[in-house]
Amino acid sequence: MSWGKTILLTGLMVIAQKSTAEVPVRFRTVAELGFLSVVSHKIQFSNNGTYFNYVEDGGQDVLFPVTRLSAEMDVGKRNTFILLYQPLRIETTTLLRNDLVVDNHRFQAGEGIDLLYNFPFYRASYLRELLADNKKWDLAIGLTLQIRNATISFESTDGTGYRTNRDVGIVPALKVRGLANLTENWFVGLEADGIYAPISYLNGSDNEVVGAILDASLRAGTNVRLGTLFANVRYLGGGAVGTSTRDIWPGDGYVKNWLHFIIGSLGFVYPF
Repeated sequence: MSWGKTILLTGLMVIAQKSTAEVPVRFRTVAELGFLSVVSHKIQFSNNGTYFNYVEDGGQDVLFPVTRLSAEMDVGKRNTFILLYQPLRIETTTLLRNDLVVDNHRFQAGEGIDLLYNFPFYRASYLRELLADNKKWDLAIGLTLQIRNATISFESTDGTGYRTNRDVGIVPALKVRGLANLTENWFVGLEADGIYAPISYLNGSDNEVVGAILDASLRAGTNVRLGTLFANVRYLGGGAVGTSTRDIWPGDGYVKNWLHFIIGSLGFVYPF
């Protein structure tokens, strides 16, 4: 290797070491495992469709397992980047007590039906810490980009009827995170991502659809040898209402979907 290359590489190593020392980078992973309870969930496809109650008529009156995984990177004292994935797949089978109309197809009362509500979360977030030098309190605000990736299906158990609705889009949201250190090892914290978007370019749609999301949680935890253990209670709600102008067959493009979920979970952060 030439002296010129040796000097260049040595210089780059020195710069990298200096940069790392001045702007420390830390990584951590977060995993949650728990259950989801559906407080309220109603949906309608097409203007002449049934405003269907998933809790009363669709079998969503029990608990469902839920997981949540994220990776976080702190850059310096003030900047945090987050990638999050949460599967959200609710499958039920029920016997219809009343007729159900979905996009011009009528499922008859007394008919068995399989229901799928698949709405996984893919999120990228940025947070800016406001209290970097405070040892007791943390408060950060920032932005989130969420990929909406929905598949909602209705299928007769005998295979005679089927309707599905699929949609993909990017939804921006505001994000806030706070934490209070009660003792050296114990803490409580809150976190929320949310937006109300009455116009299309804010809710990730090219149609006049009103959309809203709120993912808010309260947690308490303690630092242990390998990381942090915490218990978490989360409210997950939102939905959309409006008419789509693209790929509307076999309905007229109208959709109304509002949900309110409560999630209880235990989580682990490695490292703390």
